[in-house]
Amino acid sequence: MLFTEAEHQALNQALSNDARVLYCLGLRPTANTSTATSAPLQYKNLLTLLNGDTPDGQYTRGRQVNSVLRQLEQHGLIALPEAYTLDQSLNGVALILPLIAAQQDAYVHLHHQHQPMQVSWRPDDTLFTDMANLLGLIDQDYSEEDIGEFVAYWLGRPTTVFSHFQWTQKFAYSMKRKRLASGHTQVRKVGSQNVKVAPGIEADDNARKLVEKYAAKKKS
Repeated sequence: MLFTEAEHQALNQALSNDARVLYCLGLRPTANTSTATSAPLQYKNLLTLLNGDTPDGQYTRGRQVNSVLRQLEQHGLIALPEAYTLDQSLNGVALILPLIAAQQDAYVHLHHQHQPMQVSWRPDDTLFTDMANLLGLIDQDYSEEDIGEFVAYWLGRPTTVFSHFQWTQKFAYSMKRKRLASGHTQVRKVGSQNVKVAPGIEADDNARKLVEKYAAKKKS
């Protein structure tokens, strides 16, 4: 199993070793690369993995697994399907692994420099579209106000350092959360009609198409 450049960069950020173990051994090996999703989570197996050879390990509950998953989410290694949060049980739920589709030949230039948020920051348009597709964000329009809110939030956290790839990915995820928090219903245009999108189905379809696009580029 080879990690993409995006995964490698994210895993070398300030993550706990437990978070790395959970991703590298618990999620990535059984991931479906055609849909960029993990196998359905099994808390029992993940608890055993996190505790290692310690019979009375510190991990005994699903919410403790979620606390480790939160680290992976914050670094862009995982994303949650629509309608799920880390405050509820994710047992049996497949997670999105956005960085599987981010092949290093496509966005290698966005991984080179890591820096805190800047006032002049703007998302990379192409990457935002790809990440939004993976996350199932159908309404991909954003305003200067959306960017301003994102920038203002992270300017207040100057010790947080990410690559431009990771900042754009976090912006895409923040836009999805903003849509869900406002009760926004995802729709897509079909002919002259606006059709509601079923949660999860569109995300899987977009993820599959995105992975296929990069696979075709790699072969050519």
